[in-house]
Amino acid sequence: MTTEPRLLDILEELRRREPIFHRPEFGTTRADFDRMMDANFREIGASGRCYSRDYVLDVLEERYRGEIVEHFDAHDFHCLEIAPDHYLLTYTLQQEARLTRRATLWRRSADGWKILYHQGTVVADALT
Repeated sequence: MTTEPRLLDILEELRRREPIFHRPEFGTTRADFDRMMDANFREIGASGRCYSRDYVLDVLEERYRGEIVEHFDAHDFHCLEIAPDHYLLTYTLQQEARLTRRATLWRRSADGWKILYHQGTVVADALT
């Protein structure tokens, strides 16, 4: 999959924001995450479970109460414009022993980038 040349600047903007909710430069508080998310945000986790916006905000608020130590490598980014100002960003995420494919649907608005939808799918367990 190749990103169209006209989308390379958007690809770079969105790449810097992923993995979502793991970039402290874009925020670490519930209010920060609330501003990033569309009112109808939904997530399907790598487990296959569906998560509501409120549930994700609760989990993020709890996560950022303590010290965060994360090791991940995000790579193989691709961007596709699916409608005016709506972009699908896909990438591969290696977190310790877990490899997942990720997809985030982003909307560019007057208030900045908003996350509409996110999904993770486990690809392989690097330990097996």
